[in-house]
Amino acid sequence: MYVETVPNRNSAPAILLRQGFRQAGRVRKRTLANLSHWPPDQIDRLRRVLKGELLVAPHQALRLSRSLPHGHVAAVLGTLRRLGLEKLLDRCSHRQRDLAVALIVARLLEPRSKLATSRGFRLETASSSLGEVLELGSADEDDLYQAMDWLLARQPRIEQALAKKHLSEGSLVLYDLTSSYFEGRQCPLARYGHSRDERPGNLQIVFGLLTNGEGCPVAVEVFEGNTGDPATVAAQVSKLRDRFGLERVVLVGDRGMLTAARIREDLQPLAGLDWITALKSVEVRKLVSEGTLQQSLFDEKDLAEMTHPDYPGERLIACYNPLLADQRKRKRQELLAATEKKLNQIVAATQRSQQPLRGGQKIALRVGKLLGRSKVGKHFQLRIEEHHFSWKRDQANIDREAALDGIYVIRTSLPAEQSSNEETVRRYKSLAKVERAFRSLKSVDLKVRPIHHHLADRVRAHVFLCMLAYYVEWHMREALAPLLFDDDDRVAAEAQRDSIVAPASRSEKAQRKARRKRTDEALAVHSFQTLLKDLATITKNQMRMGEQSFEMIPTPTPLQQRALELLQVPCR
Repeated sequence: MYVETVPNRNSAPAILLRQGFRQAGRVRKRTLANLSHWPPDQIDRLRRVLKGELLVAPHQALRLSRSLPHGHVAAVLGTLRRLGLEKLLDRCSHRQRDLAVALIVARLLEPRSKLATSRGFRLETASSSLGEVLELGSADEDDLYQAMDWLLARQPRIEQALAKKHLSEGSLVLYDLTSSYFEGRQCPLARYGHSRDERPGNLQIVFGLLTNGEGCPVAVEVFEGNTGDPATVAAQVSKLRDRFGLERVVLVGDRGMLTAARIREDLQPLAGLDWITALKSVEVRKLVSEGTLQQSLFDEKDLAEMTHPDYPGERLIACYNPLLADQRKRKRQELLAATEKKLNQIVAATQRSQQPLRGGQKIALRVGKLLGRSKVGKHFQLRIEEHHFSWKRDQANIDREAALDGIYVIRTSLPAEQSSNEETVRRYKSLAKVERAFRSLKSVDLKVRPIHHHLADRVRAHVFLCMLAYYVEWHMREALAPLLFDDDDRVAAEAQRDSIVAPASRSEKAQRKARRKRTDEALAVHSFQTLLKDLATITKNQMRMGEQSFEMIPTPTPLQQRALELLQVPCR
């Protein structure tokens, strides 16, 4: 293409945009547009462009010199500041506080080691705009460790402020415990114990999380890896009473946590402290054997209130879930069948002609290893001799356990006028919110494990840091629920539930989102992590034109704009 000037005899020349081509061996041309009405300088620029000339000198051209993912930083950091968490760390702005804030935000954006995190802050190795926004370009891993030490020293004050914000007199407090495996052998907190991560060969630590009734985290405490669940209760009660100044609370814990001994020694002596927990299977079995708990109680309703002299002044609420009963029956049968197959292999090993398995101790070790994995050893009667091994099912024991399938009993000190049966069961089931927190902390989002720190206080600071990150995430999930696969219409979901004992159901709106993968506004539905990745495509661009430099951020997409509106944070 080229621009041609065609002279006219009695008028101004015509300026035409033309294209040359060959036809039958002859050069021809066609007119594409008449540019006669264009200004002369515009025609000149087009002519130069078509000739491949530069309109401006190279040093004066518009250039993109650096582009960093920014939208997810704006979302997380903006939420943290909107929640007032930055000022909870310290009212005065200084480098230690900025480093602590950066560690919290980075844990949500991309959980990595402290070395990798510090490299993400530096200009030459930055993976996001976080280091630039907080002016942390020179920070190294030693600076981050010092910030962790600074943050740990402020943990009591920060937790007290969070408790003042999210707990009140008479409020519900959820408490649960989990473990996380440890890499190395030098930390004083690391011990061998019951591994919830199925890593029995690793040392571990144990930490307990306190939340309000909605699952919003308030406090966390780290214990040695061999600490039993009940042994941590007294410290949490002391924290609620002495540090947080709460005289009346309702503590909710599972049956392995709030045992009979802990209730008797740590909870009952304190006035104003109520609790909700559940009976262990041996305690439920006792109620069945005495005739207090019978299947006929559930003929008309799936929950029934009882009293028993072993629990004076308390209420027992028996619940029956037929779906849970079927699940336990199926799982038991599968475990029994798999274990029987393995036991028969041991029997065959004692009877083979070549190198038979001999010796009562060797046979017992092999059988014990098998039953230790399957956890159904109580359902078998074993006979171990020096040259012989046999087994059979203990059907009576199996039947006794099967009679309890789907049945659980809630134990509470709350009187009926303060908490109905349905409300008490609902409150106990709220412990699932702490389990959700553990999933986010340990595997889904924040990757608290594996732990590589060797100093006890650094481990405590690491866990506290992850808790603060989950605090931000919890509020972000609540705000972003309309764009996530999470159910954002919980009132409707609860209204369509037939019984509090039955499994929770999702609202029609949530089911519609899951089917269509779109919201009612036709926006794509995300998980929390994929939404952060979508926001990360909003980049912070450093532009240059000649000697001038300026910053440019692209216009968010409708989905991104909606997410920022829900979070109430600006993109810039």
